[in-house]
Amino acid sequence: MKKYLTIVGCLLLFFLLMFLLVEQLNLPILTDPSYLMENKGISSAVASVTLLAVDVFLPVPSSLIMIANGALFGIVLGSLLSLVGSLSAAIIGFFIGRRGGSLLERLLSRSQRLQANRILDKWGLLAIIVTRPVPLLAETMVIMAGTSEISWQGMALATLAGSLPAALLYALTGATAASFDNSLLMFGLVLLIAGGFWLVANRLHHLLTKKQ
Repeated sequence: MKKYLTIVGCLLLFFLLMFLLVEQLNLPILTDPSYLMENKGISSAVASVTLLAVDVFLPVPSSLIMIANGALFGIVLGSLLSLVGSLSAAIIGFFIGRRGGSLLERLLSRSQRLQANRILDKWGLLAIIVTRPVPLLAETMVIMAGTSEISWQGMALATLAGSLPAALLYALTGATAASFDNSLLMFGLVLLIAGGFWLVANRLHHLLTKKQ
C-alpha cells in the first residue's frame, strides 16, 4: 500500500508544482481569465467550460470562473455551465487514470492493486464527491479513481453530486454581487457542504453495515 500512497503523493506534488509554476509565470489566462468572459455570449460560455475542463492538469482559478458564470448567465445557466466544465475535467482525469492503469500494473504487485481496488470500490465514489471542491485533491482523486474498477457512470454521477454545491453557491454569488468579495465565504460554505456529504454518507454506511 505504501507504493500506492507514494503514487498519490507524486500526483499531489505534480499539481502543486504546476500551481507554483503558474504563479511564477503570472500567465493572465490562468491567474485572472476574466478578460475572456467580459460579455454574455457564446464565446464566454465556451471559454468558461474550456478553462474548467483543463483545470484537471492546470491550476485554473475555477471559483472565479464559476462566479463569473453566475454574474453573466444567472444562477441556473451559470450553474449548468460550471457543472459541464467540472464534469469535463473529471472525464479527462478519469480517462488519464484508465490509460495509466497499465503503469500501475508494473509498479504495484497484484495484492497491492487488489487492496487499492477494494478501498476505491468501497469509498471511491464518496471520495470523488467530497473532494470535488478541493483543489489538488479533486484532480488526484479522479485520476486514481480511473485506475480502479469504478464505472464511468458512477464517476459521472459522483462528480455531478460533488460539483453541484460549488456550482450553485458560486453562481449565486456572481448573480447577486457585483464583485468577487464573497468568494472566500462561498468557498468555505462549499467545503462545509462537502463535509456534510461525508458525514451523512458515512452515517448511512454504518447503518447499512449494522443491518447486514
